[in-house]
Amino acid sequence: MEDESRIVELELRYMQQQELLQELSEVLYTQQREMDLLRAEVEQLKKKLQDEPGLVDARQHEKPPHY
Repeated sequence: MEDESRIVELELRYMQQQELLQELSEVLYTQQREMDLLRAEVEQLKKKLQDEPGLVDARQHEKPPHY
């Protein structure tokens, strides 16, 4: 009887680990999709800045009038 209870316990642990692994896999997939979208957005912004150099406020590089 002891062996049977040990097997049941191992099976329960295995099932819990499988559920946790599935949850972690889903989280990882979601994070990867979000990272891919963010990378694409950064690339679009970099391209936009390269294509339109005047897009960035040129006044940032000017000295204030009191200089």
